[in-house]
Amino acid sequence: MRAEGLGDAAVESFARQYERLRAGETGTLAESEIEPVAGLPDAEDLQETASPELLDQAVVIKLNGGLGTSMGMTKAKSLLEVKGGRTFLDLIAEQILDRRRRSGARLPLILMNSFATRDDSLAALARYDDLSAGLPADFVQNKVPKIREDDLAPAEWPDDPALEWAPPGHGDLYTALVTSGMLEALIADGYRYAFVSNSDNLGAVLDPRILAWLAQSRAPFLMEVADRTSSDRKGGHLARRRSDGGLVLREIAQTPGEDVEAFQDTARHRYFNTNTLWVDLHALRDVLSGAGVIDLPMIVNRKTVDPGDTSSTPVIQLETAMGAAIGVFEGAAALRVPRSRFVPVKTTNDLLSLRSDAYVIGEGRAVHLAPQRQGVPPFVDLDSHHYKLVADFDARFPRGAPSLVGCDALHVHGDVTFGAGVTVRGEITVEGPAEIADGTVLEGERG
Repeated sequence: MRAEGLGDAAVESFARQYERLRAGETGTLAESEIEPVAGLPDAEDLQETASPELLDQAVVIKLNGGLGTSMGMTKAKSLLEVKGGRTFLDLIAEQILDRRRRSGARLPLILMNSFATRDDSLAALARYDDLSAGLPADFVQNKVPKIREDDLAPAEWPDDPALEWAPPGHGDLYTALVTSGMLEALIADGYRYAFVSNSDNLGAVLDPRILAWLAQSRAPFLMEVADRTSSDRKGGHLARRRSDGGLVLREIAQTPGEDVEAFQDTARHRYFNTNTLWVDLHALRDVLSGAGVIDLPMIVNRKTVDPGDTSSTPVIQLETAMGAAIGVFEGAAALRVPRSRFVPVKTTNDLLSLRSDAYVIGEGRAVHLAPQRQGVPPFVDLDSHHYKLVADFDARFPRGAPSLVGCDALHVHGDVTFGAGVTVRGEITVEGPAEIADGTVLEGERG
């Protein structure tokens, strides 16, 4: 790690995780150690809004390290076109500029990039004037060695040495803020509160009411959570430690096999982590004082050294989740937010919904469901053999997404190409191979 130029805090953080692994820790959190969260303050009940002076102390950080490899991409996922010719990054820039115009606050946008996403992303944002308000436009996340599963030695892969390294999870946010010098720069320029979210979540815009509540509560850390549904059964959920009642985040990778059923019980564990956080930078500096390391729970991710070759060396990737910091900050809080603040894109199913008229660009340039949807997104299930990769997906929707504002569910089996102006209503199953002509209305049963 030192030979690769990684900072002392990154090396120390990995060393601590590695020693835990060597000592036999599994990184699991049993159901017997936690209890459900009964209720939380609700963002929709908040009335007071942040003053211009308070907004001037806020910075927006977007996690932008993902390549979208699961969708066949080789560049930042945030460069995908999503609405009206705009990419994720375009809309994020517009959100920042809109808030600046209305508040007069500096409100810098800072990206946490990976080495793979940095150049393209910064080039795409270059046409927007001073989004970072005089600060560096980004900082780069660290990397950690993959570890052989059999003897815990560093994995070697001479055919492609880059595959010997792995991202350490978005919990690296805190360490990367230190190793890059960004934390020091932010505090020196008078910034106190960081609003952090994923670049593929266009519903996560800075809400001045939440900022006001955070400042008034003096919470050092705040996690936005939403009500879990059946589609969130695999996402990390909020809980309380039985030992002291403190809040804690549990991911599926941290759950023992015998507790998976309880983990997925959405009636028991009601709130999931939207991966949208607010951090008091002064409190973070205090937590990081010394070695510049925050001790987050270890996540053991078992893979092969070449993800595309299941016969390659079995390895362990040591990761952390940034939301797990809720268990580190004394006095950390969670806030229930509406589902409209959670619009992630993980698959081409999500991308089709977002590109369609089921989603609109609203106040503050936030993207949310059209009012007619009454808070319920359409269910989209595209045949993975033909639509999983973005290039294949685009080829089958050459004239844009169909209208889904009146769609309950769209199931596509086989190879189907959609023409221009197609409308889907109710629940429809389309069987391929087929070509849907321009202007076709596909009408099924209404739910």
